[in-house]
Amino acid sequence: MNGHGRSGGRPTLEEVAARAGVGRGTVSRVINGSSKVSEHTRAAVEAAVAELGYVPNRAARALAANRTDAIALVIPEPEARFFAEPYFSEVVSGVGAALAETDVQLVLTLAGSDRERRRLAQYLSGHRVDGVLLVSVHAGDPLPELLAELGIPTVISGRRSAAEPLPSVDSDNLAGAAEAVRHLLERGRRAIATITGPLDVYGAQCRLDGYRQALAAAGHPPDEGLVAVGDFTETGGRRAMRELLARRPGLDAVFAASDVMAAGARRELRAAGRRIPQDVALVGFDDSVVARHMDPPLTSVRQPIEEMGRTMTRLLLARIGGKEGETAVVLPNRLVVRESS
Repeated sequence: MNGHGRSGGRPTLEEVAARAGVGRGTVSRVINGSSKVSEHTRAAVEAAVAELGYVPNRAARALAANRTDAIALVIPEPEARFFAEPYFSEVVSGVGAALAETDVQLVLTLAGSDRERRRLAQYLSGHRVDGVLLVSVHAGDPLPELLAELGIPTVISGRRSAAEPLPSVDSDNLAGAAEAVRHLLERGRRAIATITGPLDVYGAQCRLDGYRQALAAAGHPPDEGLVAVGDFTETGGRRAMRELLARRPGLDAVFAASDVMAAGARRELRAAGRRIPQDVALVGFDDSVVARHMDPPLTSVRQPIEEMGRTMTRLLLARIGGKEGETAVVLPNRLVVRESS
């Protein structure tokens, strides 16, 4: 017993699970004295605990005995983006619908700054909630690892990578983007640009991959001059559109990776005297209220956002109840065609 896991520091629950050849949830159940574990599995986990010198978090053990009947919806974004982006309100609506028939309270927490994240970490370490729904996570965000260390059941929306270890719910970003680009090609557009989301968000990277794959499948050589990086904000959409017009003034279509960025792009196209869709066709992503109220109404990839919120909640409640259930759910998107393309 050397008291150190593979990471070189204090051994983690994941390291115990790997050594015992079981899942994290099984280790948690053994540590918390659950009867839902076979004697063979219990012996394997206890041996791994002894070999690694794992010391369980006392608060995590207390969680098993003391349910709070509350879950947290954590959005690691600034307040301004939360209120500007319809995506988040639809997630909240889906989560609320899934909790309507339960006695579980929802705690909504925005953690867009380092200070807010520190405060959140302190709050969660007191185990005031039974589980966490985590939405819109950027690569390198320490929150998922913190939650794992605290032993708090967590479900993530928007995987951080193809190998996301946490239970997750996502929409098929790659297929949705590819369908949007195929639609533009079918409409006879040939110089199709894209405004991406922040590329440290896995979903945004998938949308860019879908754009590239659809063009490649149609025999279009890659042109990185038609790719501008945005940030899911209207201002970012305007800035990216200005860059694209400066680099490729002959572009005849734009696929924006969110409706809010498409709204920014539309304003910039109008300012440059380009008509939509006659001169430049425009497609967004999310099919939010923004898409329906734009002039002209925006063609957009519809994500089943409310369903994602409901599914996340269902997975989390199952985990809190000690059931493993599904670990990765990917829901289909569909293109809603309107006058902008």
